[in-house]
Amino acid sequence: MEPVLNTESDACGLNSHLNKERTLVQAQRLEAGVPSTPHHLTSVAPGQNQIPNRHTNNGISIKSPPTDVRLLAKDIQEFLEDFYRIYGSFIPLQKRDVLRHLKRKFNTDFSGRKNIVFQEVTKYQDVMFQEPVPCFQVLYKKHTLTLEDLSTLADQNWLNDQVMNMYGELIMESAHHKVHFLNSFFHRQLMTKGYDGVKRWTKQVDLFSKSLLLVPIHLEVHWCLVTADIANKKICLYDSQGNALQKVARNILKYLMVEARERKQTDFESGLGCVVR
Repeated sequence: MEPVLNTESDACGLNSHLNKERTLVQAQRLEAGVPSTPHHLTSVAPGQNQIPNRHTNNGISIKSPPTDVRLLAKDIQEFLEDFYRIYGSFIPLQKRDVLRHLKRKFNTDFSGRKNIVFQEVTKYQDVMFQEPVPCFQVLYKKHTLTLEDLSTLADQNWLNDQVMNMYGELIMESAHHKVHFLNSFFHRQLMTKGYDGVKRWTKQVDLFSKSLLLVPIHLEVHWCLVTADIANKKICLYDSQGNALQKVARNILKYLMVEARERKQTDFESGLGCVVR
């Protein structure tokens, strides 16, 4: 890939360099007794110092768009190889990213040829998926995400626990631990074994010193979220499908009331208000 000049100073430097070369060639012609020819009248025989498939835009060299599908496929493949090398996956790739790359490289809108472009992208991805892929993992503290886990974020796939729990860890870090995230297994454990089954989960954490608690809950076919606003003594249930099972929020409310008695937090022993959203 040819370097792209992004600044005005680089373009001026390129023009200066070209002017020097032109002056040098002109001087050599005079020494050899060859009359100088104005630049716009100079004819260049095929193959002699001619740069094919290029044009300039304010001193910046830009490739002309390839007319051969094979050449276009080669450019797309190079882009996809670079993308895969950087991200380790095609999950973050959007089709418009490829069109944007081609437009930037050739200064041409490829929307009219997007079917051909997308076919080449799909063809290359199919080949990559058939090849053995080295183990790719995202590690953060005690959490590990594989490519299979990350693929649950794409399209209409089912989001899994590993992704949910690592994201919760990232939320706590970004909030400087003013927010506490109870992982996706908490509610299930609470329902099957009661308070004693989760009592140790917060042994090192004072929940009532936090500003917000987040409890993700998996309801068979989708996720919902229960939040406990400690400062305002309010529990909210967020359900994108509108099923709003109030008993889910009440389960968390009962847990917090027992936790308050165990921690002697008298302000919270009487409970919190519930809101369904």
